[in-house]
Amino acid sequence: MPAHAPESDTAPHDTAGADADADAAGTDPLARERAHLAASRSALRAMRADAESLDIRDVTANWVNAVVLQAQIDDRIKALADLAHTPLFFGRLDYVHSPGAELAEGAEGEQFYIGRRHVHDAGGDPMVIDWRAPVSQPFYRASRKDPQDIGLRRRFGYTGGELTAYEDEHLRDPAEATAVSRLLQQEIERPRVGPMRDIVATIQPEQDEIVRSGLSGSVCVQGGPGTGKTAVGLHRVAYLLYAHRERLARTGTLVIGPNRSFLHYIEQVLPALGELEVKQATVDDLVAREGLEVRGADPAATAVVKGDARMAQVLRRAVRSHVSLPTEALMVVRGSRRWRIPAYELEELVTELLDRDIRYGAAREALPRRIAHAVLVRMEQAGEAPDDRVQDAVARSAAVKAAVKQMWPAVEPAKLVLRLLSDPGFLALHAEGLLCAEEQELLLWAKPPRSVKSAKWSAADLVLVDEAADLVERTHSLGHVVLDEAQDLSPMQYRAVGRRCTTGSATVLGDLAQGTTPWATRSWEVALTHLGKPQALVEELTAGFRVPREVIAYASRLLPSISPGLAPVASVREAPGSLVVSPVADLPAAVVAACRDSLAYEGSIGLIAADARVPVLAQALAQAGMAYLSPGEETTAQSRLTLVPASLAKGLEYDYVVLDEPAAIVEGEPDERTGLRRLYVCLTRAVSGLTLLHADPLPAALA
Repeated sequence: MPAHAPESDTAPHDTAGADADADAAGTDPLARERAHLAASRSALRAMRADAESLDIRDVTANWVNAVVLQAQIDDRIKALADLAHTPLFFGRLDYVHSPGAELAEGAEGEQFYIGRRHVHDAGGDPMVIDWRAPVSQPFYRASRKDPQDIGLRRRFGYTGGELTAYEDEHLRDPAEATAVSRLLQQEIERPRVGPMRDIVATIQPEQDEIVRSGLSGSVCVQGGPGTGKTAVGLHRVAYLLYAHRERLARTGTLVIGPNRSFLHYIEQVLPALGELEVKQATVDDLVAREGLEVRGADPAATAVVKGDARMAQVLRRAVRSHVSLPTEALMVVRGSRRWRIPAYELEELVTELLDRDIRYGAAREALPRRIAHAVLVRMEQAGEAPDDRVQDAVARSAAVKAAVKQMWPAVEPAKLVLRLLSDPGFLALHAEGLLCAEEQELLLWAKPPRSVKSAKWSAADLVLVDEAADLVERTHSLGHVVLDEAQDLSPMQYRAVGRRCTTGSATVLGDLAQGTTPWATRSWEVALTHLGKPQALVEELTAGFRVPREVIAYASRLLPSISPGLAPVASVREAPGSLVVSPVADLPAAVVAACRDSLAYEGSIGLIAADARVPVLAQALAQAGMAYLSPGEETTAQSRLTLVPASLAKGLEYDYVVLDEPAAIVEGEPDERTGLRRLYVCLTRAVSGLTLLHADPLPAALA
């Protein structure tokens, strides 16, 4: 495989502006910047030492407060860790403060170093400004057309943690030619080993607008492979935590990914930015319930019906069907007197609660107090003076409890879903007019289980249980949720996620062309409606920064077949020779050879194949003495080859990809459209080079 290694970060620095810096400082500009880096690292260590020296005994004697305070201090200490191989700052802004220019918040000074976190000296003066601060925004958005009060923007190049180069851009000098930043390009193309890195040094203007959009609004980002949508979503979380820390500390944030391998891949991005408290989960994690184990799998047709939004109405009907109107009066004995509530009045109370359409459980809790109030009215009319204690006692009386149990019995969500999927008559009653007979037949278990615990629940079943549980009791809402690879969710899964942010906002990330489930969404507008965020702003990222132009152009041949009308990604990276397509006779041997050739280059290697072919390739690698990792295992300098089933490739990326037998990837899916989408995902995992090997003819849409 041809090499496409980026230029070394130790390339000579741009000398523009060097003389001015040298005259002002009396030193070599690069030495001056290195001195500032060393001083900043020293200041960061001092900040951490100050945090470590805090003694909570000097603040509070209350043990509860002490535990909370100590946890906050521990988090602060972790956030102030100096990562030796991570640049403390990556840019510098020199403000000119033009007359009449609108001054950014905190921009009273003239020169600011932009980095991953704030660092100040012993006197409290800033040495590094957090990239999320308003004063840092021009680093990402300023241009010669709109310099935003900036005279010079400087970017720094690093090797490990050592500052080795810099590059200047004079935004107010019309004579200076506009050129693509070499350091920026090198950072984007830098080979990657280990988990996903942050992109804080390379955020582009269109990405920055999404990152810094407000907390109150929800955003949906449609982005093709290599456009950075996942990184944008994660950096948006980091920005929101910076701008709205107190509010989100109370309400919480959550990142939702498609599988554990993906979450492991992205888990270091937020900690690298100093954010340690953001939880991560899959949709399956969200709907998991104690005592219910996923032990079954649905055929595709069944899963599609279970994931359909109509199931929400079926469940609602089934829950409300437990309510029955009273047929007899209620007699409440209090002391020596008996108080009678006629059936018609009880019916009015039940009907009123049904009409209010509140949660089933909340209504069930309210009914005893409504009945008790009716009793108290009669007691007052008889000349008594009952108080709240009397009302509570009446509400808890055996007669009232028995009446409520008869009219508004408790509903257990799992038992309700079990009955729907086991009892044809119960399902038919509540699915009438919503699901046809064939769809109802797909839902029913061939052999109904005897109990909730013995049932072989599928992942889609637990989503139904979660919906039923929300009908009974409101799900807790978070302040902000990031949903990645959202195109693969069913309407019922969207509803499950939406319940977690009913009072908060959401960032939805995905690519319609990469939908690889039978229920994959074809429209963001429809998906956002199911999520409960129909007013969300839909943004599209079309500029690709990671996947080479030759590779993305080849993969885009599939777009007319998998997502007509969707704009192809326009990659900014040219890498001649980055794509190799070869028919071979002995496929396993050719794959092993291609992996060996790829390992000669720097960076991670992904061998991607149809799930059914993974055992064959694993055996071939083992016989060749080549060790490999599984998705989710972290690559290191010693272990850089990962064997990836096509079903787990989504969201991952590798510097070099060897793709085995495209036709087998397509044939491994339920239908051709889904198969071609899966192939599109696999084709676009390469950052530096793709070698495609096949013994069978290529799919017609690709050839």
